Amino acid sequence: VEDIAFELREGEIRAVIGPNGAGKSTFFNMLANVIAPSAGTIEFRGENIGGLGATLTCQRGIAKSFQINQIFLSLTVRENIMIPALAREYGKFNMSMLKAVAGDAALDAVIAETAAAVQLTARLDTPATELAYGEKRRLEIGLALATRPQVLLLDEPTAGMSPAERAGTVALLKRIAAGTTIIIVEHDMDVVFGLADRVTVLFNGRKIAEDSPEAIQANAEVRAAYLGTPIAYEPA
Repeated sequence: VEDIAFELREGEIRAVIGPNGAGKSTFFNMLANVIAPSAGTIEFRGENIGGLGATLTCQRGIAKSFQINQIFLSLTVRENIMIPALAREYGKFNMSMLKAVAGDAALDAVIAETAAAVQLTARLDTPATELAYGEKRRLEIGLALATRPQVLLLDEPTAGMSPAERAGTVALLKRIAAGTTIIIVEHDMDVVFGLADRVTVLFNGRKIAEDSPEAIQANAEVRAAYLGTPIAYEPA
């Protein structure tokens, strides 16, 4: 990743796209402070947060969900959501926290609100291992939402989903976006162009375009690098 200038507007849904190896995951992990940049700065609401690490970055209000589910399969949906909610409030999580939270009305409210947002209210007391794949993906998003983020980073949230599950997740993300700024890395262009306000395109570690979905679809350089250039067909 080299010399990428990136500015996010509050309340927008921004998609980051590019072919495999373009630098999307590295760039995403730098925004979440999973990886420290070797040069340049990452600023959030006027504060340089570069090098804070993932935990403090999350507590500042930037949360990341993962392409591969990072949920606690042996715990219920309720307990899964409880862990990031507690970590957001108290810092790094330890299992002893679970022993002293019974009857915490504020915590119960966060869990209920998060479960409702990802449509898992009826599954709160179900072990995560028993969830269907699409439900696990929604729970993964719920873990990030439970930290009450101001910016939500979503790494391929529809990966592996059926068309019906993808459509449901797009509708879910549109509802979430009403109160949260979202950056999404996604390979499904129907999802990208159906969700994003603006699209940033990476290629070989550099930003080659940034514009509205309509302008990105019409951009010749983007089509050549990623979307594909239509081939003129002449009948024999």
